[in-house]
Amino acid sequence: MPADPRARAEITCTGLGKVFAGGIRAVAPLDLTLAAGHTTALIGPSGCGKSTLLRLIAGLEEPTQGQVRLAGLTPAEQRRRAAISIAFQDPSLLPWLTVRGNVALARKLARQAPDPALVDGLIGLVGLGGFADTRPAALSGGMRQRAAMARALVTEPEILLLDEPFGAVDELTRQQLARDLPPLWQPRGTTAVLVTHSIHEAAMLADRIIVLSPRPARIVADIAVPLERPRGPALADDPAFRQILADASAALALGDAGSPPLAAQ
Repeated sequence: MPADPRARAEITCTGLGKVFAGGIRAVAPLDLTLAAGHTTALIGPSGCGKSTLLRLIAGLEEPTQGQVRLAGLTPAEQRRRAAISIAFQDPSLLPWLTVRGNVALARKLARQAPDPALVDGLIGLVGLGGFADTRPAALSGGMRQRAAMARALVTEPEILLLDEPFGAVDELTRQQLARDLPPLWQPRGTTAVLVTHSIHEAAMLADRIIVLSPRPARIVADIAVPLERPRGPALADDPAFRQILADASAALALGDAGSPPLAAQ
């Protein structure tokens, strides 16, 4: 998909916090601005509130305090514009539809005009050429995740929210998906937020890594990832890449130790 300068949305969280029933505080009040057109990774220990923060940004959870603005609009307003797309760990494809049917359905649900050429083009770009008429049961886990990513991108979203999108597949497939799929959204200026447990994946995909503390989620560190793209396996030998991994690991350890959070840069 070609770059589109209109598809740029800054995400601003102001005093954003979430407390669930029973007094469970998932996200401590935090201020965070995510740059338009960049990919930001959220990492932290299991259960720390990463996915809750993502759901607050998506408008799938209502904040207890504070607010989220996406290019100045509320999440609900952006959803009505079909500007937000979400991909989860479970691809959740409809089993009675083909790959083509599942991808095309996203445009229908977003009240967008049918675009068979775009649908088939994306199916090819995610590496499923020749499988457009195949139903999900006949696909491998990695192929289903590729179909789910095509579905997420077919509405040409301004904001892409990814909750462990590669977490349910084996490590080799995960690495392949992490190489193949980001070039579909990054060049067109999409603002992306990725939740992941993998420091390596965060450094491979993101322009910035936000490290969160154990619940309630607070910002422990804000790490820039100024590495050129495309990023391939050879990056593992780059000293700058290894330093980013070390910094993120140290920040996670600091957060787990219960030390006071560092200020976000």
